[in-house]
Amino acid sequence: MHVVTLRDPSSLVAAQFVPAAGMIGSALTDEGVQLLGQRKGLDAYITAGKTMGIPILYPWANRLGANTYTAEDATVTLTPGANGVRTDSAGLPIHGVLAGYPGWRVTAESTNELTAELDFGADPKLLASFPYPHVLEVAVRLADRTLTVRTTVTATTDRAVPLCFGFHPYLHVTDVARGDWMIETPPLRHLYLDERGLPTGETAERPAMSQQLRDEALDDCYDQVGDGSVFAVSGGGRRLEVHFEYGFPAAQIFAPPGEDVVCFEPMTAPTDALRRGGYRVARRGEAAVARFSIRV
Repeated sequence: MHVVTLRDPSSLVAAQFVPAAGMIGSALTDEGVQLLGQRKGLDAYITAGKTMGIPILYPWANRLGANTYTAEDATVTLTPGANGVRTDSAGLPIHGVLAGYPGWRVTAESTNELTAELDFGADPKLLASFPYPHVLEVAVRLADRTLTVRTTVTATTDRAVPLCFGFHPYLHVTDVARGDWMIETPPLRHLYLDERGLPTGETAERPAMSQQLRDEALDDCYDQVGDGSVFAVSGGGRRLEVHFEYGFPAAQIFAPPGEDVVCFEPMTAPTDALRRGGYRVARRGEAAVARFSIRV
């Protein structure tokens, strides 16, 4: 399986992506120090969808509230275990259908840039779960100690494509105890979640925050994330920033108990938006673009 290594021309920061394994970002290093949570590793991602590194969550991020949804004049019934659909412990569809998907085609590759695309409409199994023909492109660039990820969705028919996807970067600060990590967030609106991890409809404004992670377990959803918002984790003289540059107005902050990772997840819409609405769309002739970056 071809692993593409990108190298920053101006530093010792490097990144690895695996197009044939769902275009996952499998590594981000600085002077050889791994900055991404490896969790159960790449094999577990390919075979069981166990996330690690920087996976794309597509066409929906996080979970849906049921195995059916209606969007853009199409009603879909999802089949867990088929057509790429995976479920959480409560049986809800989670993180879309592209975990480990092998059908990406590399269209450009250089020392510090990689572009790959997926013709979503060419695979009947993908369309069975998300019947909106389109081309999905992910372009990554590593320069000035910054990994930039640009995603473009181009509708290929007159049916609009709901934009409910996201990314799940697992950040890891080495040689510092998890409890001593400092996390920082911009002002946000908190979406309260029920016991299944779905929005209840209640919200609360949250000011900008800077605090130690301590032993907290986080799995919180937010919206009203402004373009250019910065989330960060730091410790031991190292700082990792996730910049929501544009097109990602929602976020999930995830720090599971007992794991030395924290995630600031860029999302084009909040959890369960594919069922509840409140998402943007990509229309034919108007490609939709979203971009985030990780600065080391």
